Amino acid sequence: MKTRAVKWLLLAPLIFAFVLATAKPAVADDDDDPPSRVARLSYTNGEVSFSPGGTDDWVSAVVNRPMTTGDKLWADQGARAELHVGSAVIRLSGQTGFSFLNLDDRMMQIRVTEGTINLHVLRLDDQESIEVDTPNLAFSVLRPGRYRINVNEAGDTTVINVSEGTGEVTGGGSAYTIHPGEQGIFTGTDSLNADMENLDADDDFDRWCTQRDYREEHAVARRYVSDDVIGYEDLDDNGGWRQVPEYGTVWFPHVTVVDWAPYRYGHWAWISPWGWTWVDDAAWGFAPFHYGRWVNVSGAWGWVPCPPRVVAVAYVRPVYAPALVAWVGGPHFAVGIGVGGGVAANVGWFPLGPREVYVPSYHVSRTYINNVNVSNTTVNQTVVNNYYNTTVINKNVTNVTYVNQRVAGGVTATSGQNFSSAQPVGRNMVHVDPREVATAQVAVAAPAVVPPRQAVLGGGAATRYQPPAAVQARAVVAKTPPPPAPLPFAQRQEAIKANNGQPISIAQSRQLQAQQPHNNVAPVRIAPPARVATTPQPGNAQQGNVQQGNRGMQPNNNRPPNASVNPNANAPVNNNANANVNAPSNNNRPANANANPNASPNPNANKDRPPAARTTNNVNPQLEQKHQEQIQQLQQKQDQEYQKVQQKQYQQQQKIQQQNADAAKQQQIQQKQQQQLQQVEQKHDQQQQQLQQKQEAEHAHSAPPNNKPAKNEDKNKDKEKDKDKDKPPHR
Repeated sequence: MKTRAVKWLLLAPLIFAFVLATAKPAVADDDDDPPSRVARLSYTNGEVSFSPGGTDDWVSAVVNRPMTTGDKLWADQGARAELHVGSAVIRLSGQTGFSFLNLDDRMMQIRVTEGTINLHVLRLDDQESIEVDTPNLAFSVLRPGRYRINVNEAGDTTVINVSEGTGEVTGGGSAYTIHPGEQGIFTGTDSLNADMENLDADDDFDRWCTQRDYREEHAVARRYVSDDVIGYEDLDDNGGWRQVPEYGTVWFPHVTVVDWAPYRYGHWAWISPWGWTWVDDAAWGFAPFHYGRWVNVSGAWGWVPCPPRVVAVAYVRPVYAPALVAWVGGPHFAVGIGVGGGVAANVGWFPLGPREVYVPSYHVSRTYINNVNVSNTTVNQTVVNNYYNTTVINKNVTNVTYVNQRVAGGVTATSGQNFSSAQPVGRNMVHVDPREVATAQVAVAAPAVVPPRQAVLGGGAATRYQPPAAVQARAVVAKTPPPPAPLPFAQRQEAIKANNGQPISIAQSRQLQAQQPHNNVAPVRIAPPARVATTPQPGNAQQGNVQQGNRGMQPNNNRPPNASVNPNANAPVNNNANANVNAPSNNNRPANANANPNASPNPNANKDRPPAARTTNNVNPQLEQKHQEQIQQLQQKQDQEYQKVQQKQYQQQQKIQQQNADAAKQQQIQQKQQQQLQQVEQKHDQQQQQLQQKQEAEHAHSAPPNNKPAKNEDKNKDKEKDKDKDKPPHR
């Protein structure tokens, strides 16, 4: 007894310091909050390798590993991988190099250096953008749909298949729109050569993607779980749903391990900017460990999910959390920073229950604290505020009762070395006394421990499968400038150590990146300003008259309402008599393009006009301004008509899809829509031609003929002649 008392007295100051240090996460501005979503590596088959951002190490990819900006994947020959991000699914085929240039709440920017990915986008939220960057172009997803992007081994050709949806290609100073049922082949780097073809027949990779989609679309879990919860599709095959009076519909996993408990069979990894993150071993082990809460019902563990969206009810998208647990202290759970950043003693934790508030260990705003709790469990903002003020501001955790702390077998403990080196917890547990656990000190934040390199690499073993050096270093074209690459691990480790073992904030990372920008420059080339280029109709490419970046192009009548256009793409009317009169035309005018106010809105306006009609040196400024205004008014009117036609077409397509119309009927509608667009185009061409003829006539009346005196000069000369007639002859 005396020995135990002495131990307690020696460890008490350390425990108290730990509670004070870890229970006081700094409150940040909203802009400094970490992303509320991550990517989940949900499936691998074959040799799939992973490299965390800020490192050059490659390890075997581990399912359920959260991925974020800077993380890389390599699927070797014959391998496949699958990731989920929000409402999007990304699947990799063999020989594919993949990484995230950016992943936050609004932007998902993907880098593909070689190989094939399949991208399925269920929906695009407001202000959400998805961009896929390859070595010769940037592809932007404009609408939900199914897309396949392939980069050849040399990195100079990208093939994009759009089975559903609409996308835009930017590269080489040109922008192309790809519509449903089209395959775009883009070759070249400094400039793009574009060809359009019909879609090829599905291969094995396409069929595998379709099977995976079918499984997710028919998941029963969607009735009970928000579809913004990553990993819900794996719940049906690994558990069952049943009603619990106090908590509603609860999911109970099918487990065969006698002592199974949440957050026990897996490992801890350090993932910036969140810090210590739980990675579960179970195939279904993502959603229940990063969202919702756990409850023990009659000795069985069940997961209380984030509810799905309800019409006319306030909805907050579920916020990802690294691990929804509380940490325990006591003589066998003392935690401190040891030599080299290791944990000095054992570590224990248990899952949070319903209505218990999660307080992040990383720097966040009060808004984030509210959202991460309100979106994941049945607590309101008042409960969150009261809990935060009690445990964090007033540092009082003794009067908080945690339900799962007192559940038999609910607390899991492991050694400090095992905790910080990403070792399997289930095989390295530390036995704890249930009576001591029930009264142990609780800390709301994770241990303040400097992570070693193995904690960042996670549970994957070193592997020899990785992309060739040339593929790793290959630059890609980006339309949107990505953020700086993650800091090198050694630099991050020193910053965490200086921060007393706590995760560094987003603001601190920005400061460190600004100090050494040369260390974190991503292999990216920003695409030059692009003008909308016409694209060939599939199967109807013109022969001859091939131009660089515009090979055999046909006019594209499907004008996107918000296409990106270089403001200087349409040059002003050239008054030089030596102007090029054979410049290529551009019929693909976006409805909301940021046109140069002094530019000619329609490049076709000068197409067939004779040189003298548009290179006149004697231009009336007022008349010219009037003509420019007329052209702009006509273009606005035409664009409005296009928007109306496209809106009507889109509504018709949606209606057809909802009614599950057959393919033949949908094809007829598309043909009818194409005819409507052609009619509108013909009408616009006629209007343009009439306006040109009118303007040319006005020019002809306002400007005097070349080499002819003005009318006033002619009259003066006639008067002089009359005077000469009246003069007497000179002697």
